[in-house]
Amino acid sequence: MKRAILSVTNDLYTDARVDKMAMFLTRNGYDVTLVGRRYADSPELAPRAYHTHRMRLLFRKNWIFYAEYNLRLFFYLLFKKCDVLIANDLDTLLPNTLVSKFRRKRLVYDSHEYFCGELSVTSNPAALKVWRAIERFCFPKLKTVITVSQSIVDQYEQEYGMRAHLVRNIPPAGTPPLKCSKTDLGMPTDKFNLILQGNGLNEGRGGEESVMAMQQLPDAHLFIIGSGTIIPKLRRMVTELHLGDRITIVPRQTQDMLFQYTALADAGLAMDHDVGPNARFSLPNKIFEYIKAGTPQIVSNLPERARIVQQYQVGVVADEITPEAIVKATRQLQSNPDFYMQCKENCKKAAQELTWENEEKILERIYLY
Repeated sequence: MKRAILSVTNDLYTDARVDKMAMFLTRNGYDVTLVGRRYADSPELAPRAYHTHRMRLLFRKNWIFYAEYNLRLFFYLLFKKCDVLIANDLDTLLPNTLVSKFRRKRLVYDSHEYFCGELSVTSNPAALKVWRAIERFCFPKLKTVITVSQSIVDQYEQEYGMRAHLVRNIPPAGTPPLKCSKTDLGMPTDKFNLILQGNGLNEGRGGEESVMAMQQLPDAHLFIIGSGTIIPKLRRMVTELHLGDRITIVPRQTQDMLFQYTALADAGLAMDHDVGPNARFSLPNKIFEYIKAGTPQIVSNLPERARIVQQYQVGVVADEITPEAIVKATRQLQSNPDFYMQCKENCKKAAQELTWENEEKILERIYLY
């Protein structure tokens, strides 16, 4: 049996893409170990079909965290039996690359974003210089690269002459059973419920504009679900704008519970700003999660998400990212029942095509042949 080690820098609790990848490998005969970190407040992981290893670190953020994690990961990989090393994102690539060369093991790079175009990196010249140097060192040594959007595929080809495999972050086929009602989740039954979800709700994701839009939507309710650096600011805004009766902020949820909220919501939001190449190239999994749940969506006019929404006619592409534009798009769904129901019907049709099982056909060519 082949052994595969997947590396990430998160705590494994809600990383749906990496879980899907680990399950694919497990079903196809690999002995899989998923490596990440553990915070002091990380929830316990439910039993999984593969092994997990979470390292407790001294540092939680900034450059010193990455330095500690990469060093710890290097020594873990150096002495762990394996046949395939899988680095998820640039922040795990260096130790995987070095170990793959030292031990002559196969390496796959699964890039979930355009890391050197991420706002926190591009806004810090020193950090950008370091990460770009790591990328330039590692890329010529890579034979297999996977990424999540066509825009990133094209960017890597332009920069490094390498054509990456496109494997989008799409949920598996099939709809989980609805175990909850709106009442169970605290959703008003007499209002139009909006949902903004994600585990990286940071600056530039449209959170502030979504909160401010609720001042003009007295017949709607916004659920913000997840984690991120912007959450404390959004809580303050809700208090200062006296919107506690229109906005509910919910901590990050398991995938099953997140689906309950998403399926019961009336519309989903994905209003990221064009704050840099990573945002511009992004195709977040929430786009596909809304489709799977049958929930029409309102998205910003970034190319990857706009293409999906327009191609499958599953929602509204907002003209701009302002409270007024969010209000306008919400009203477009609310005030036109025929259009809204057509979007819901289109979600059902799109969900039959947009499945992880279809994406796995590409993984089969990478890992099984």
